[in-house]
Amino acid sequence: MNDEQLQHLSRHIGEQLKRRKATVTAAESCTGGWIAKVFTDISGSSAWFERGFVTYSNEAKQQMVGVHRTTLEQYGAVSEQTVREMASGARQAASAEYAIAVSGIAGPDGGSVDKPVGTVWFAIAGPEGRVLAQRKIFAGDRDAVRRQSVAWALQTLLDEFLTN
Repeated sequence: MNDEQLQHLSRHIGEQLKRRKATVTAAESCTGGWIAKVFTDISGSSAWFERGFVTYSNEAKQQMVGVHRTTLEQYGAVSEQTVREMASGARQAASAEYAIAVSGIAGPDGGSVDKPVGTVWFAIAGPEGRVLAQRKIFAGDRDAVRRQSVAWALQTLLDEFLTN
């Protein structure tokens, strides 16, 4: 997805959130604030996006969005358990109805047999305790993995939580 397509998707998310009088937040690791950037590219997005969290380090994940140290030690930063805690913690910290969490290995270094470069875990938290978590493996260089992660997260928020 190019920048224009990401902005179109963000605008559509904003329309759905405004209709619901709801807000969204993001806890981002490998995307480094790219989701927040795409949201704030839209004029008037302050009506539905107040804040995001760039939680690149394990310490930031713990301090900013309440990920438990034991979760990180047992499962690692790139895991279903961690992104679930990131999404729930961000949602609570921002008092938002929806939260997106992303943690992955964008490369070119850092991969392993169990978690190769391109592995990204997502969690999206919504009202009434609903949390959707999923792992994706994206191909390409660091920029491509990050861009695909942003696109997947936004499209999934729209499709799974905001489209009736």
